[in-house]
Amino acid sequence: MKRPTPRPVAELLVRALPQIEERLEAFRIRRAWPSIVGKETARRARPDALVAGTLRVTVDNSPWLHELTLRETDLTARLRQQFPAVKGLRFTVGPLDNDVSPAAAQAPRPVALSAADRADIDAAAAAIPDPSLADAARRLLTTARRFPRVRNGSRGAV
Repeated sequence: MKRPTPRPVAELLVRALPQIEERLEAFRIRRAWPSIVGKETARRARPDALVAGTLRVTVDNSPWLHELTLRETDLTARLRQQFPAVKGLRFTVGPLDNDVSPAAAQAPRPVALSAADRADIDAAAAAIPDPSLADAARRLLTTARRFPRVRNGSRGAV
């Protein structure tokens, strides 16, 4: 029996959940952002979301907002070469999400799982008919519960 050709997980996710296509594209843009716009611009501005072809970009101060507004045509052209879904840019001033504070840079500490956590994980994995996929989901959920992400000083928010 011939095995199917492996596919990227993102392709499978888009087929299963078409509503996440723009979010995946925005993620790809965020990864490629420094190489497209340059290190200095990437330090001052970060893409937020792609909505109906418009890429929202947060800029850390007004002078940079003005600078990027003047360069909008060039930046849009460079983005469209790699990401045809980008039709335009919208700049706003605000805090940059990816700023790493010293507290956030620390390695997360594992949290002990409660009996309720284990029951939730087992119930979620039991709903998956494929045994190897269920085992992978169980490991992923266990890791996610043991190492919750920290945001705004509270644990457990994802």
